[in-house]
Amino acid sequence: MSERTRAHVFVTGTVQGVYYRANTRDTAREKGVDGWVKNLEDGRVEAIFEGPEDAVESMIEWCHTGSPAAEVEDVESEFEEPQGEEGFEIRY
Repeated sequence: MSERTRAHVFVTGTVQGVYYRANTRDTAREKGVDGWVKNLEDGRVEAIFEGPEDAVESMIEWCHTGSPAAEVEDVESEFEEPQGEEGFEIRY
């Protein structure tokens, strides 16, 4: 069992209005990753991924592609202490 970790991620590019959040949620649930995703007013997407290290790292990798219609320019991620997120949701 790999240790739980938490990543705080900001995604830049054409990532709003392209089902990026819904795809992120579905992918995170498939991988067993907890957390949330939301659009920011500046056009970026912010996400928290919490779960086994390998699953969290694969979510960060996934963010570089994201949904089929997205055009990702940059993904910034910072690792933090897990805070016990449960489930994965889209926040508004």
